[in-house]
Amino acid sequence: MDGVSVRQPSPQTYIRTRVANACDSCKARKVKCDGKLPCSYCLRRHRPSTCRYSPQQRRRAPAPIPGTPPSLNAHVHDGQSYQAESRQSGSTNDPLVEEETEVPREARLLCDAQGKLIFIGDCAPLSFFQTVRQLVNTRVDPQVFAHQSENPPFRPPTHYSGNDEPGLHLATIAEAISTYHAVTSGLVDLFDHAHFVDEVGSWAQQTHRLQDASSATFYLVLAIGYQSSDEDRASSYFEYARNIALNNLSGNINIPTIQSFTLVTLYMLGSCQMNGAFLFFGIAVRAAYSIGLHRTEINSRFGPEIHRQRDRLWKSLRVLDLFLSTSMGRPPATSDVDCTVLYRAINDDGHETFDLLNASAQIFLITEGIVVEVYSRRKVSYQLTEGISRQLRDWSMRWLQRLKDVVSVSSTEDDLSKITGACQVLCSYYYAVILVSRPFLMYELHKRLTDNSAGGFIGKTGIVSGKSKLADACIDAASFMVDILVNLTEREYLNGHMPLIVSWLFASSLILGVGLLGSFGRILEKYTRNSIMVLEHFAKSDAHASQYSLIAKSLLNAALDYLEKKELQERTQRTESSSQLFGLVPRDNTEANGGAHPTTNDYVTPTSAGRTLNAKSNDLFSGFLGLDSSSFADLGASFVGLSASLPQTPDLSALAGRNDVDHSFSDLNLFQLLDGDGHIDLGPYI
Repeated sequence: MDGVSVRQPSPQTYIRTRVANACDSCKARKVKCDGKLPCSYCLRRHRPSTCRYSPQQRRRAPAPIPGTPPSLNAHVHDGQSYQAESRQSGSTNDPLVEEETEVPREARLLCDAQGKLIFIGDCAPLSFFQTVRQLVNTRVDPQVFAHQSENPPFRPPTHYSGNDEPGLHLATIAEAISTYHAVTSGLVDLFDHAHFVDEVGSWAQQTHRLQDASSATFYLVLAIGYQSSDEDRASSYFEYARNIALNNLSGNINIPTIQSFTLVTLYMLGSCQMNGAFLFFGIAVRAAYSIGLHRTEINSRFGPEIHRQRDRLWKSLRVLDLFLSTSMGRPPATSDVDCTVLYRAINDDGHETFDLLNASAQIFLITEGIVVEVYSRRKVSYQLTEGISRQLRDWSMRWLQRLKDVVSVSSTEDDLSKITGACQVLCSYYYAVILVSRPFLMYELHKRLTDNSAGGFIGKTGIVSGKSKLADACIDAASFMVDILVNLTEREYLNGHMPLIVSWLFASSLILGVGLLGSFGRILEKYTRNSIMVLEHFAKSDAHASQYSLIAKSLLNAALDYLEKKELQERTQRTESSSQLFGLVPRDNTEANGGAHPTTNDYVTPTSAGRTLNAKSNDLFSGFLGLDSSSFADLGASFVGLSASLPQTPDLSALAGRNDVDHSFSDLNLFQLLDGDGHIDLGPYI
């Protein structure tokens, strides 16, 4: 502007920086805090152990003003945090405030194996892991693991380059089909089991096989069946069948078209290509809508047998869609709006017919409600929790015991798929319980770690104890899931790629690990180790399970070390007070030498030394897999891959303008890449 002088700041101009939260000592003394842990003020006073950060007490956000653009309201809400509910007595008069618990906003942009950014939503296990990782870094120890700098070579996935169709091995077709039914039972039901083996056998014996959608489905079934035993053959079948399916994708859509792209989705989930599976599944859903699979009255026009097949195909799509939606935190592609297909069947006696697909559909519909009502909101109330728990209790009364009976019986080759299907449905049920109670667990965990005592969470009202019960329910659900999986693993029933079980088990291992960290019981160490054992079983052929097991081990070691130091500190304090009775400790020497008791920093026990050795060996293995392990800091960046390869990916924490240590619990659940009003250059990562 003309005539207006703008004063340019000199390079030496001091710019005051503000931190998100100051430590309790600096607040009490009204001095400036640098926000570090420990801060410089506490270090100068030689009292680093007293440097603690209490959660900020913020006012509730005002109701949105009528006429305000929705994007503005969304931006304001995204800046809010996971508010602590331990208010002063003067600010807890509103019962509505007391009975509501904040739901973390855990959505993230994560890097896949190629270094590309993909979206992972709030309810996904991967987003929960990011929150757990930051909580461990800020509340326990930011230096749990040594940083690994060596990168492994990038290994692209194998591709079938042959022009001719791959050869079939007639002797192993029946076994491959049996494996296919075992790994997909409870998730999809695309074919008639009674005649499917004969259909594939007669097709395989043909000299000249048509390159149509039906041939693509048969190749894809075999690819899924061979995926864990013969990866090269499975890859060749998959590549060939996918090309056939794409070549036949036109306006002429039929049942095999939907089946083929559903099978492509299942195979890509098993090979850890999550984003690709999400994309191909969209084709299957749109094809299903285009021929009216969601309307049972339309399906009934084709006769009883085709009617049943089309209805079950729609239910399979619904279940698989809700699994993808929940595990990745993305909106579902299907909806029950304008849908008339029933998800339950009643026999002549008036009882519900035992059907794994119906049981799976019903529990996933409840899970969908949890995601919408809890994770799409900012808070979860007891009234809402009671409504959801009533639905879960109703499902449990109808299905839980029947499914447990199926899982507990000895298996033959014929009912192996029924056992694995019942197991997958049970895992989905336990994960639904985990989802609805997880916010209460995180509330209790944060409060216990802040109070630095196992009993610090006990309040004066019954509301806090109610939240503690919900937190216990979350841990119990994870424990029950692990018990079932350990039993079936020891009986060698769980073989092949099972992405649903691996995903839900990973979330359970995190729940058990943080439960142990929060002093919910030392028995959780056993359950955590069992979850790691099952993950390592799947890790033989599943890259995601391999990384998940490393993460669970890291969390377990961090929790055990934290509890050991905490117990040692408590024992030392008690010794200092009791030693005055009989003079157990020479007090003069203690004062002269600056303290004769061992501290938590220089005291090493055999168990902690053993865990340190195991942690070092795990670090070497994680470095080989491309997992930087700075207290989980880089573990979560690469395991949402579009392929099974595991290269190192950049750590995005520096992009968010965050300090090394979070200063309040509210920072744990913010969408990192939107910090600083969203002004972040993502060009190098897109």
